Amino acid sequence: MLQSRIIPCLQLVGESLVKAVKFDKFNYIGDPINTVRIFNELEVDELCFLDIRATIENRTPNIEILKNIANECFMPLSYGGGVTNIDTALQILSIGFEKIVFNSVCYTNPSVVAQLANHSGVQSVIASVDVKKTLFGGYQVYSHSGKTKQNKNLMDWVQELEQLGVGEILLTAMDKEATWSGFDLELIKKITDKVSIPVVANAGAGSVQHIKQAIAAGASAVALGSMVVYQQKGMGVLVNFPDKEQLKDI
Repeated sequence: MLQSRIIPCLQLVGESLVKAVKFDKFNYIGDPINTVRIFNELEVDELCFLDIRATIENRTPNIEILKNIANECFMPLSYGGGVTNIDTALQILSIGFEKIVFNSVCYTNPSVVAQLANHSGVQSVIASVDVKKTLFGGYQVYSHSGKTKQNKNLMDWVQELEQLGVGEILLTAMDKEATWSGFDLELIKKITDKVSIPVVANAGAGSVQHIKQAIAAGASAVALGSMVVYQQKGMGVLVNFPDKEQLKDI
């Protein structure tokens, strides 16, 4: 097991695996079940699935596809997208997922997050925090797949989430998604200085060096998107994972 977790973060739209660019248009990647089988063979630490359109399309989670994923998967699983109440969250946990990722509901109905933390433990709750840099160098918080600005101060918000009972933060730099240009290291440092819970850095990975930089900046774990579903930037689909030898010092 690697000291720092390296987590493929896979995007769903219904039953299809996709990859978005900067929270906008997305490309079809393939079948999520076949992808899980490949990651089983590659022995990754854990997998995260996010249905990136469920909330804005007012859809509930596709329980059938999640059951199929859980039945096939050998490693810990987390899921986010369209989970708006405690019953749905518990149903997803009951079929084999270990963690629920909340984003929009943290703003609209935070009691759901607190309920799950109280019922199943803080380790089962991840808060997804999506941020975009402003023209003046600050950070704006967004929800609903990056479509809705939230009137929240980022630093205050992550502390509020920790107090709410969140066990982990999935921190996504929207400007960096699918750019292969490296993580927003300044953002990672700011957030990890503010909270004591683990922070998973997301968006921007294009190399093993980028992963090492994110860990050095304070991230407890790193989420990979484009890097694990494409051969290289601008090239075709290829489900892959960095060689363990490359990651041995992380």
